[in-house]
Amino acid sequence: MSAPGKSKQTSLTIRSDGPGLTEFTPIVSLFVRESGVETGLLTLFVRHTSCSLLIQENADPDVRADLQEFFARLVPEGMEWVVHAIEGPDDMPAHIKAALTQTSLSIPIMDGKLALGTWQGIYLFEHRAAAHDREVLLHISA
Repeated sequence: MSAPGKSKQTSLTIRSDGPGLTEFTPIVSLFVRESGVETGLLTLFVRHTSCSLLIQENADPDVRADLQEFFARLVPEGMEWVVHAIEGPDDMPAHIKAALTQTSLSIPIMDGKLALGTWQGIYLFEHRAAAHDREVLLHISA
């Protein structure tokens, strides 16, 4: 069992290749393992307004492709009513997609490991058309 009040924090830069999901579970798992925390809670927070974080299936890549297609259809570029377009036609749709998903995640730590299910992975969900470097903060509370 971990000492009460023990906490660890770090920042990651995740490079997206444009729209879609980028898995970074192994980096997060390593951080948790190296923290020495046996029981606690990991919080992840992305410091941007046009991408999000997801826990999603990491076995079949079709799941990621289908999610990307769903959000592209749900919030397409070129919506005539959009006023905020200063950063391009993909910007406001990216903000809407981020608002529909989440910018933070909480994952329990059990026995020194992330308590993810067998097929769960941690993903950055990029909503912009171009590649970006995204900052994700990780914080462990024990």
